Amino acid sequence: MNKLKKNIIWIPIATAIISTLVLVYLSFGQKANYNKQYSLFLQDITDNNISKVIFNNDANLTVFLKNGSKYSTSNPNSPTLKEDLLKNNIEILDEKVSSPSKTITSVMLLTSIISIVFISLNKKNLGSSKISNLDVKDFSVDENALNFNSVAGNEEAKESLMDVVDFLKNPDKYKEYGARMPKGVILYGSPGTGKTLLAKAVAGEAKVPFYALSGSDFVQVYVGVGAARIRNLFKKAKAHGKAVIFIDEIDAIGKKRGGSNASSGNDERDQTLNALLTEMSGFGEKEGIVVIAATNRLDTLDSALLRPGRFDRHIEVSLPDLAAREKIISLHLKNKPHNEINIKDIARKTAYFSGAKLESLINEAAIIAAKENSLSLNEGHINKAFSIVLAGYEKKERSHYLEEDRLLTSYHEAGHALLSLIKTPEDTVSKITIIPTTKGAGGYTLTIPKDSSYQRLDYLKNRIMVLLGGRAAEELIFGKDKISTGAEGDLSKTTEIALSMISEYGMGNTLGLLKLSSLGQLSNSYGNPVVEECRELINSLYKETITILIENRKILDKIANELLDKETLDKEEIYTIYNIFK
Repeated sequence: MNKLKKNIIWIPIATAIISTLVLVYLSFGQKANYNKQYSLFLQDITDNNISKVIFNNDANLTVFLKNGSKYSTSNPNSPTLKEDLLKNNIEILDEKVSSPSKTITSVMLLTSIISIVFISLNKKNLGSSKISNLDVKDFSVDENALNFNSVAGNEEAKESLMDVVDFLKNPDKYKEYGARMPKGVILYGSPGTGKTLLAKAVAGEAKVPFYALSGSDFVQVYVGVGAARIRNLFKKAKAHGKAVIFIDEIDAIGKKRGGSNASSGNDERDQTLNALLTEMSGFGEKEGIVVIAATNRLDTLDSALLRPGRFDRHIEVSLPDLAAREKIISLHLKNKPHNEINIKDIARKTAYFSGAKLESLINEAAIIAAKENSLSLNEGHINKAFSIVLAGYEKKERSHYLEEDRLLTSYHEAGHALLSLIKTPEDTVSKITIIPTTKGAGGYTLTIPKDSSYQRLDYLKNRIMVLLGGRAAEELIFGKDKISTGAEGDLSKTTEIALSMISEYGMGNTLGLLKLSSLGQLSNSYGNPVVEECRELINSLYKETITILIENRKILDKIANELLDKETLDKEEIYTIYNIFK
């Protein structure tokens, strides 16, 4: 149907072309090939050579001979000429009176031109309408809609959102106390923590329509289009009464205005943001519309968005803790056949996993079970999936790997593991392998960190030493000239931690308790001293790391040799080796 609508313009175009060709033929097909004197024309009448004569508009006569040829001659405008021609049985046509075929063709051509113009204007209006309209994912009230029982963890966030649900369900109860409904709620936190699910659950609990869209949907090339889309969205929501509008990634349109970038400001983004602010101020609590927005960076949003009366509530949706991870894992296992799975153990292993990452883990385990035609998911499938999610799939073809590369990788990973066992005993070294993976790792050491709300200075230093353990082991065993590129990822993480310690956490001497990112343009003058302090910190920790490896050389050699022999060591094997030599 849509294809037919798109191609319908070709019908009047084709008609216009055909009509034009017919008119050309009728107009020029009857023109004479040459001219003759009028006296010769009279002679042809006498000789009975003429079959038809056309009286043209240009004061000439077009004469058709019986042999098929034609010519033109002057029209004397004689009052008896037509009579004489008729007496000689000669057909007469007057071009001043249009023939029916030419009239019909002209009407068709005119109609086609009008149709082309109309369709073109209609398409233009339709295009502009599509630009201003917004493709909103409209989830109407559904019996199977998500509710808070469908969202595991985030109990504090759910508790805050229950007020909004109660407002939507029982507005009169709050009206008696003179309380108004929160117009907007900001959900902020790490990616994959369930912000969208919580917004859907609010609409599902309150049994109201749910309109979902992304901030990037409002960002357009043409100035004013995003603002028009905002107005259309709120107009649509108001037409349905109570509703929940969800704007994901609101930082795409809601970033702070002004500042150092004011001169190169984005007029379209500013207009869109202004339209959103105006619409949120324009509807009252009686309309029952709640706007829920999600962002990973609350600190980048404009203060006009965050003030009371706009987005009244700011709710953090954090990474799930141990209890929340248990609930999330149980929820995702509910519709999957499984047995002998220790959910508590999985929850402990998945510290700092988001809800989305936990779902990916269980789904990967289900895929593995299906590939193996297993009757149900078991602990083995979960462990395989755990390695895949973190490090990628193990490479099957490894015959091209040199023995010297395997030896270097063994000592590199043994260095990581040994430093973790010594310096971060609260973390669990779960697995060491020298099998390359599809994510580019030549091997990896899997360490499960302890759940913690914050990290202390001594832990961060120890964490840097664990990351430097691989490079330090390479230098100790093979010499400084034989170190490899395998520590690139470790050095990147080390630099990030050290820079954050000194510039953001107030753990350095150069800035003291100042935060570099809050200094604005003044931060430029501190750049080199901060980098120098980072270098000195990492170098001193690296020297300490080498000293520890020298002191524990026997354990390092043992772990490396076991890795060469078995390629993979599990938790029990790792701690058995460590405890024997400790």
